[in-house]
Amino acid sequence: MADLQRRGFAGLRVVGDVHGDAVAFGHAVAGAEAEKLFLLQLGDLTDHGPDSPAVLRLIFGLIDARRGRFLLGNHDHKLRRALLGQRVHFAAEGLGRTLDQLAQAPDGPALSQRAIAEIAVAPAWLRLGTWFFVHAAWHPAMLTRPPPPDAGAQKPDPVVSRALFGLVTGRVQWDGYPERLHGWIDRIPAGMVVYCGHDVRSPDGRPYVQEGEAGGRAVFLDTGAGKGGHLSWIDLRW
Repeated sequence: MADLQRRGFAGLRVVGDVHGDAVAFGHAVAGAEAEKLFLLQLGDLTDHGPDSPAVLRLIFGLIDARRGRFLLGNHDHKLRRALLGQRVHFAAEGLGRTLDQLAQAPDGPALSQRAIAEIAVAPAWLRLGTWFFVHAAWHPAMLTRPPPPDAGAQKPDPVVSRALFGLVTGRVQWDGYPERLHGWIDRIPAGMVVYCGHDVRSPDGRPYVQEGEAGGRAVFLDTGAGKGGHLSWIDLRW
């Protein structure tokens, strides 16, 4: 945080799952620049939406300008494996759409190689004071250990799995998505706020906030961008 303050940033713009919605992400990026906010995207940049290559161009531009970064999401992790030719199961309207878009983009090979490199080193979680950022779900062990520096290039260990996939039962819901549990929210320490995506929990299109029994709080920022919903973000100022 101190480094960002020294570099003149007034705070953070925390952006939920983008899933290929390049137009909305472009608005988030432009607004962050205008407000002098460092942009932190919570993972799942691609898949489903109309223009994943443009999303990648935007986030890579932010990284190069040192004005933003993204956390590791489960879709990012799978994209890297697919680009390396590893065997992965994916839906045609999800990762399949991203791979098709990259194949058709003039700079598709360069974007693919950059994605392989950036996803490999994307942090699986990040803490700034009482603010905590992770893609899917928090775990107490995240307070005592840093994320693996190469989490995006490795098979996830149990704590990284929590960060990428959340707390799941192993069962599949009626909508085809894994059944997810949210008891981890009750273990967030008092005064800490965990900002996450991954799970569309909002009933009204706005970020969903849940208070935990220990006094902490979770803010869910995935409101369905690229999948029939829209992109959400929250601005946090020092």
